[in-house]
Amino acid sequence: MCDQADEAEGATEDSAEDFDVFAKQCPSRSVLEHLTGRWGVLVLAGLRKGPARFNALRRRVEGVSEKMLAQTLQALERDGFVRREVLTVMPPSVSYSLTELGETTADRLLALIEHVEAHMPAVLAAREQQETTASGASSLRG
Repeated sequence: MCDQADEAEGATEDSAEDFDVFAKQCPSRSVLEHLTGRWGVLVLAGLRKGPARFNALRRRVEGVSEKMLAQTLQALERDGFVRREVLTVMPPSVSYSLTELGETTADRLLALIEHVEAHMPAVLAAREQQETTASGASSLRG
């Protein structure tokens, strides 16, 4: 799929081997960008707790602007990770939830989040070490 020669052959059924996120033109790269961008991970993790309306999700994902949340949800819906449901209530409302693909992806992202959170003391120590080393080196030059 990511190779021009494959497209020319007119392959009818794609398999995982047909995609290479390292290939510049591969569509899997843009999907990965949607998932791992600043808000994609947090939106999927937030929706893993259950369906949410737009403003409730915005409260779950602190710091996201209305515009960025809307763009992120649209991209994730287009890629098949998020389902958008218009509720027939007055006033009309929209609810967002994860598709089956979204749920399995969110589970993997939550494992990454848990890993990062569990190792934050080591990350903070490494940062402090780097800052100490950098400030020591700059004082030698000065």
